[in-house]
Amino acid sequence: MRHSTALVASVVVALALAGCAGGTTAPTHTGTGTVAPTPTGSSATPAVTGADRAAVAKSLAALEHHYDATVGVVATDTTTGETVSYNGDRRFGYASTLKAFAAAQFLRSVHGAARDERAHWTAEDVAAAGYSPVTEQHTSDGLTYSQLAEAAVRQSDNTALDLVLKRIGGPKGLDDALTELGDATTEVVNDEPDLNTIEPASTEDTTTPAAFTADLAKVFDGRTLNATDTAKLQDWMSGNATGDTLIRAGAPTGWTVADKSGGAGGIRNDIARVTTTDGHDIVISVLTTKNDPAAKYDDALVAESAKTVLPAFDTED
Repeated sequence: MRHSTALVASVVVALALAGCAGGTTAPTHTGTGTVAPTPTGSSATPAVTGADRAAVAKSLAALEHHYDATVGVVATDTTTGETVSYNGDRRFGYASTLKAFAAAQFLRSVHGAARDERAHWTAEDVAAAGYSPVTEQHTSDGLTYSQLAEAAVRQSDNTALDLVLKRIGGPKGLDDALTELGDATTEVVNDEPDLNTIEPASTEDTTTPAAFTADLAKVFDGRTLNATDTAKLQDWMSGNATGDTLIRAGAPTGWTVADKSGGAGGIRNDIARVTTTDGHDIVISVLTTKNDPAAKYDDALVAESAKTVLPAFDTED
């Protein structure tokens, strides 16, 4: 298990992410608990201004108050390296957003005929895992591991995730894979459904918006996966059946969203690769949790958070 980072509740207004395309330089820390905007060298006039960041922080704080929730967002334009962040280093349970990274590691580590090996499971396995709309239909004939990876992403199938995790070395195998990508923060400990239960003060099965956004940028950098597998993961996430009311609902008109959602109890998350109408790719993680442990999550909070952050990157205004 890796060492956890300290919880940081302050607003981080700009942050350089390891692994993002664009060759950004290290962020400059100020004495106020914030991080100064990162120079990118790609343009004399940054698309995201200090006023934009201040407005985003104010709006997200208002959403937290309105929904009685905590919000963490990190969004990075991988074309320019510019980043907007709010509670970027705060820990949240990641829930089913992890399935995107399990699928990515499957594509990265399993090749050729091994992807078409057939897995089998029982009705008891499905019952134990919980939400499994695809695998519950195939207890008699099974599915290939490639089909399971796709079901985990497109339909958020829990049994599919458990089987894919087993194929890539279990939760520890995925944890180690994220470490290889440069993520020393995320702690992958359990499979479904236990990964959704976050004990007070525990860092198990948690991440930060900064860590997941950096991971997503790395997964789509064109080097971590080959071109065919990058396109395959993009296609699976573009067909996410549980994301229409989340980042997709908050993105500006004409922008395309490939995402993976997650939710359990008061946790509601979405991570996405968003492509603007002028061809920029923005990777974004929106992680939220209700402050009342008994409260249920709210999709609108994620959508409104995305609607607050993404227009800051709109270069066509």
